[in-house]
Amino acid sequence: MNDFNIIINGVGGQGLITLLQILAEAAMLEHFEVRTSELHGLSQRGGSVEVHIRWGKEIFSPLVQLGKADLIIALEAQESLRALKYSSKGTIFLVNEFLKIIPGEKLLELEKIKKELKKFSKKIISVPGSKICKEKLGSDVVTGIYLISLASFKKIIPLKPNSILKAIRKVVPRKYLELNEKTFEIAKAMKYETHIKQIRSRGFS
Repeated sequence: MNDFNIIINGVGGQGLITLLQILAEAAMLEHFEVRTSELHGLSQRGGSVEVHIRWGKEIFSPLVQLGKADLIIALEAQESLRALKYSSKGTIFLVNEFLKIIPGEKLLELEKIKKELKKFSKKIISVPGSKICKEKLGSDVVTGIYLISLASFKKIIPLKPNSILKAIRKVVPRKYLELNEKTFEIAKAMKYETHIKQIRSRGFS
């Protein structure tokens, strides 16, 4: 692997900076060179937040170039559309089925978002991450941890699950560590085929 480029989009309060730190730490554990960048919108008011992370043998810029994202993770479904300029036909979209009213903007329907994404890539995985975390853990605050853990187990992210777990234990404060470790284990146990069946049943590839 020469390099791997990820865009993570979401809204303020979804813990994108923590995810950035965990992925960076996991990549460094695997002896990659890492560069990251944080692009804040109206994060304090629940507005858009975007972070970039790139790792590989030799990385010079922290910013993912237009059309060069290998993976786009959207913690809020509408935010996936903001990252389209970074995508190509080979880009994988990992979309959390969660919608939130963004200040000053019209709330989009999930099916319309999916339809638009299909114009740009066929490699789209739609996951009810927030719902799963709320049902199994009582909180959706760890949805991002769930998604990056799931991506690692299913080889969507080229980092070993054990590296992700080690990074979680290093980055996450001790008082929140147990919850995050449980989230990691839930992602490990979750059957990927279940998500594929859900996606196909909705006519979404």
